[in-house]
Amino acid sequence: MNSGILQAFQRELTCPICMNYFIDPVTIDCGHTFCRPCFYLNWQDFPILTQCFECIKTTQHRNLKTNIRLKKMASLARKASLWLFLSSEEQMCGTHRETKKMFCDVDKSLLCLLCSGSQEHRDHRHCPIEWAAEEHRENLLKKMQSLWEKACENHRNLNMETTRTRYWKDYVNLRLEAIRAEYQKMPTFHHEEEKHNLEMLKKKGKDIFHQLHLSKAKMAHRREILRGMYEELKKMCHKPDVELLQGFGDILHRSESVLLHMPQPLNLELSAGPITGLRDRLNQFRVDITLHHDEANSHIFQYGDLRTICIGCDHQNAPHTTATPTSFLAWGAQTFTSGKYYWEVYVGDSWNWGFGVCNKYWKENNQNDNIYGEEGLFSLACAKNDIQFSLFTTSPLALQYVPRPTSHVGLFLDCEAGTVSFVDVNQSSLIYTIPNCSFSPPLRPIFCCIHL
Repeated sequence: MNSGILQAFQRELTCPICMNYFIDPVTIDCGHTFCRPCFYLNWQDFPILTQCFECIKTTQHRNLKTNIRLKKMASLARKASLWLFLSSEEQMCGTHRETKKMFCDVDKSLLCLLCSGSQEHRDHRHCPIEWAAEEHRENLLKKMQSLWEKACENHRNLNMETTRTRYWKDYVNLRLEAIRAEYQKMPTFHHEEEKHNLEMLKKKGKDIFHQLHLSKAKMAHRREILRGMYEELKKMCHKPDVELLQGFGDILHRSESVLLHMPQPLNLELSAGPITGLRDRLNQFRVDITLHHDEANSHIFQYGDLRTICIGCDHQNAPHTTATPTSFLAWGAQTFTSGKYYWEVYVGDSWNWGFGVCNKYWKENNQNDNIYGEEGLFSLACAKNDIQFSLFTTSPLALQYVPRPTSHVGLFLDCEAGTVSFVDVNQSSLIYTIPNCSFSPPLRPIFCCIHL
């Protein structure tokens, strides 16, 4: 073959980043191709969109598929290089004067076919060099994919811890202000309890802030370890076949150890002390909440004095419910335009639930058991994620780092003050007060059990 044509052919099988034959090549939107590991390592900060390193066009990184044709051609090019290497005089068997085509997995030596069947190597595992090299390279690529997935997970967790650290002091201050405001509505003899609860909350907040910094540091350190291991595997993948086989060593074992003990995000809980007499004060504004008959779902049932409503897909031993868990969205029959109102919901051991109040606009745009947005919705919700849960409020959407309520949750609506407060009834503690609500009355209670 003409040397110019051969060089052009080799260029087409060469990654423009690492300048080696492709390993696991991926072709992006603009048509250019790179080694997947090279593309990943040069894809800064894991953005959704990135620029092509050749033409600078913007491309999406999601769902990159291996270019099978180019992968096979690159493999053939490596085999050609291998056979060129093996055909040299240095690689001829000194005993049998045959080309060393076999690889002994025990002593990592190259053997001719006759030597591989000798008494010395008879019980060893050996196979053709080209097969062994491709098998080792594929094992490396699989391990690299696992490493990259863990690196992405660690990156997401690090971003989350960084965000939580940045806003943690503000969150603690909001909790302190909300609890102070609640105590101002209570008799003055609660002063010592207020002082004690606020001091304990401050101390817990500082402790968690310190823990967040430690968590961030662990994740940042793990990021460097994962990247270093990934680059080492990539370097091994690009080695010529014989160097790869003889230098493989314990690299897979070491890469597996890197995946152990991955740091996880902290499960933050900033619990507040009980406020004595909180429920007694709120009960002055207690109202009965009923549901429209045609909107009620079998997973919502009323019992006792009809002031408590039980909701929840996962609730166990719920009376009078036999249907399988489904999502639902239902509204209370009452509407509120002014005044103060309080009612309670029983959530039990449910994981996916939400309740609050909404305005007419939000209700009209969410008639089909779908939640399209939070504007006009003032609620507290709990959503399960794997083995953990997230407790959050809407308007604005904000995570609440408090223990998950496991019994009754109370809602206090103050139309004049423009606030909606949620309390853990069993703990007699404030969960959160949504301030400065733009209500646009009339307001209607909402109950939902959904997979958020």
